[in-house]
Amino acid sequence: MAHSGSCLCGAVKYRVTGPLRPVIACHCTQCRKGSGHHVAATSCARGGIEISGEVTWFQSSETARRGFCGTCGSNLFWDGAGVNLSIHTGTLDGATGLSLIGHIFCADKGDYYELADDLPKADGEDAALTTMAV
Repeated sequence: MAHSGSCLCGAVKYRVTGPLRPVIACHCTQCRKGSGHHVAATSCARGGIEISGEVTWFQSSETARRGFCGTCGSNLFWDGAGVNLSIHTGTLDGATGLSLIGHIFCADKGDYYELADDLPKADGEDAALTTMAV
């Protein structure tokens, strides 16, 4: 199963050759500031993705960095500790077959929207959701 994706202008493209983790919505302040809303992300094994084009990396904390296109500004990746690289799900091309399975950092969410679904919601990090094997 392969998936492809890109930034808005097409300068950065990627191809994932392995499985993708279900989607997690992150409502932390950094994701909100970086994207303009919350981030919906999947992930893949680091060795299962090929990236072409130049990703600009921003060290957003001591433990993580965020990858985006330096031309159009599209947010593409979140790279922290662990064996997986997170991919902003909206940058995938076409149908993904993925589903949203939960929310993290809900204590930081914006006051302008509600989380009305019945999915698991964590006030902060939730390793059981984010480190699911793919």
